[in-house]
Amino acid sequence: MKFKYLLYFASLFCFTNCSYNSEDDLTEDAIVEEFVTYEGNIKSIIDTNCISCHSSPPINGAPMPLITYDDVKNAVENRDLIGRISTTDAGFVMPFGGPRLPQNLIDLVIQWEQEGLLEN
Repeated sequence: MKFKYLLYFASLFCFTNCSYNSEDDLTEDAIVEEFVTYEGNIKSIIDTNCISCHSSPPINGAPMPLITYDDVKNAVENRDLIGRISTTDAGFVMPFGGPRLPQNLIDLVIQWEQEGLLEN
């Protein structure tokens, strides 16, 4: 009999302490706008995927360095960087000789351009 009461109270305790919170429930009232920035997002993409050729000085036939914010901003504005990383043409895919950048990274670079190429 004691076991039944113990089981009953343990079950009651477990079921009353269960709750479900989704991320939507936690963030519904707080709308956070985060802009894509060079320092916060883009620099790590460039450093990981582009610097091996687009160093200073550039190597392996790369036409320009992508070391600084100004280098990358200029490449987006004047050298079709987004077109080069977005292409599916095997002869022009960047990074050169490797697989195309994942679409989520390409989308971040596109969003960065659309939001005004913010540095910080």
